[in-house]
Amino acid sequence: MPHDVSLIATIAAAFGLALLFGLVAARLKMPPLVGYLLAGIMVGPATPGFVADVGLAGQLAEIGVMLLMFGVGLHFSLDDLMAVKRIAVPGAIVQIAVATLLGMATASLWGWGLGASVVFGLCLSVASTVVLLRALEARGILKSINGQIAVGWLVVEDLVMVLVLVLLPALAGLLAEPGDAAAVGTSSGAIWTTVGITLAKVSSFVVLMLVVGRRVLPKLLWAVAKTGSQELFTLCVVAIAVGVAFGAAKLFDVSFALGAFFAGMMMRESEFSHRAAQESLPLRDAFAVLFFVSVGMLFDPSVILGQPFKLLVVVAIIMVGKTVAAVGLALLFRYPLNTALTVGASLAQIGEFSFILAGLGVTLGLLPTEGQSLVLAGALISIAANSAVFAVIEPVRAWILQRSELARRMEQREDPLAELPVATPRAVLTGQVVLVGYGRVGRRIAEDLRAHQVPFVVAEQNRDLVDSLRADGVHAVSGDALAPDVLIQAHVAEAAMLVIAIPDSVQARKMVEIATTLNPGIAVVLRSHNEEEASLLRQDSLGTVFLGEQELARGMSAHILQQFNAAPAAVA
Repeated sequence: MPHDVSLIATIAAAFGLALLFGLVAARLKMPPLVGYLLAGIMVGPATPGFVADVGLAGQLAEIGVMLLMFGVGLHFSLDDLMAVKRIAVPGAIVQIAVATLLGMATASLWGWGLGASVVFGLCLSVASTVVLLRALEARGILKSINGQIAVGWLVVEDLVMVLVLVLLPALAGLLAEPGDAAAVGTSSGAIWTTVGITLAKVSSFVVLMLVVGRRVLPKLLWAVAKTGSQELFTLCVVAIAVGVAFGAAKLFDVSFALGAFFAGMMMRESEFSHRAAQESLPLRDAFAVLFFVSVGMLFDPSVILGQPFKLLVVVAIIMVGKTVAAVGLALLFRYPLNTALTVGASLAQIGEFSFILAGLGVTLGLLPTEGQSLVLAGALISIAANSAVFAVIEPVRAWILQRSELARRMEQREDPLAELPVATPRAVLTGQVVLVGYGRVGRRIAEDLRAHQVPFVVAEQNRDLVDSLRADGVHAVSGDALAPDVLIQAHVAEAAMLVIAIPDSVQARKMVEIATTLNPGIAVVLRSHNEEEASLLRQDSLGTVFLGEQELARGMSAHILQQFNAAPAAVA
C-alpha cells in the first residue's frame, strides 16, 4: 500500500550525508558544522540528484532552533556575564554597530535598499556561539579569562540578536522600500503602534516567565525527577523547551527562539539544570544537525562563481573588519595583546543567528535571496577557516611584538591595576601569600586567609575583578602570572608561599619556575584535577599538591567517622 515517506527520506538523507561530510570536515581539522552545511547543499534544490522536502526540513529546522536556543538559555549565566561586563557589554555593542555599518555601506554600494542593507549588516555582525565554544574547548581555554571574555562578548551579541528577531517583523514596514509588499498599507503611525504592541507582548511574556515560569518550571522538573524515571525526565525537558516556545509564539507572537531561550533560563533555576542539559543534549544535537542541513538547502552555490567579488567583500567584513574592531576595542580597555587577538579570532566567523536572521529577512521581503546566499557562503568560509585563525594567534602576537615598538610599549604600558599601590602596608609585601587565580577555589582560600588575618596578594587576569577586589580592600594585581613582571609586582621574592588556584598544570609549572627563581625558599601549593597529573607534579617536587576528588573523599570520610564515633551504640 503506497504511502508518503517524504519525512523519512528527508531525515535519512540529512543524517546520512551530514555524518559523511561531518567526518570529512573533522578529518580536515574543521568544525563538523561545515560538513552539515555541505550536506544541505547536496540535497538542496540548487544541486542535481536527490532533493529533500524543503518544507519538512524547514519545520524540523524550527525544532532545531528551539532546542539550540533552549541550550543557550540553560547555560546562560548572568554571574559569568557580570564578571566581564565592563568589556563584554560595550565591546559587543560597539562591534555589532561597526560590523552592521560596514555591511550596510557595502549593500548600499550594491544598490540594495535600506531594509536589505540593515538585515545584511546585522547578519554579518554576530558570531556563532556553537563554533566559539567548540574552538575554546579544543584549545583548553574555555575557563581562562580570555575564554570568559570571548563567551561573555558573544552572550551579549546573542541577547542583542534576540531583541532584533523580536523587533524586525514589527519594523519591516518602516525598512521596506516603497512599493514592496512589506511596505504596502503601512504608515509611520501604524508601524510604531505595531512596535509598541510587540514590545508589550514581549514584556508580558518576560514578566510571566520571571514571575510564574521561574517558580513552576523548576518545581515541575523536581516532581518528575522524584519518579526516578529517566525517560520521563528527558520527556519533561523536551516538552518544556518545545511547549514554552510554541506557547510563546501562539499566545504572545514571540519567536520560537525567544520562547525557548527563556525556557532554558528558567530551567537553570533548578538544581537539576546540569542533568537537564545532559539529557537534552543528544536530541538537541540531532535537531541542530537538521537545522544546519536545512540552512544548506537554501544555499545557491552559483553565487560563488557568479558573485566572487561580493563574496570576497563579505568574507573580508567577517574575518577582517570584525576582528580589527574587536582587537582595537580590547586594547582600548587596556587588555593585553593576547586577549585582544583571542577575542578577535572568536568573532571572525558567523553562524546560527546569522542564518535565522537571514531567513527571517527573506520571509519578510527585506533581504534578497542573493543576500541570503552570500551570508551562507561567508559563514561556510569563515567557519572552515576559524581553526586556522586561532592557530596563528601566538605567531601573530610574536611577530607584532618583534616588529612594532608601539605594540611593545602597549604591552608594557603603565596600568594602575598592574602594580600594587604605593601605600600598600609593608606586612603585605613581606612574608605574604601570593594567590594566583580568584575563581571558585581561589575565592574560598582568600576568604579563609582574610578570616585568619593572613596577608596575601591576588594575581588575577580579569581587570574588572581586580578593580572590584581593590574596592573591597583586597590587595590584588592584574595580569597573567606566567609573565615574571606580574609575580614581581605581587612581591613574590619576599613571599612566604605561592598558592596556584588555577587548574592548568602546564601554566602552574611555568609559574613555579618563575617564583622559585625569584625566591628559592618559597613554599608552593597547587591544585590538580586528576591523579595522574597530581602524581607527576609530586614527582617533580613542585610543591604540595591537592587533588579535588581526594580532598572531597577525605572530607566525606571524616564526617562519616565523626558520626560513627558520636553514636557507637548505633553501630553494634
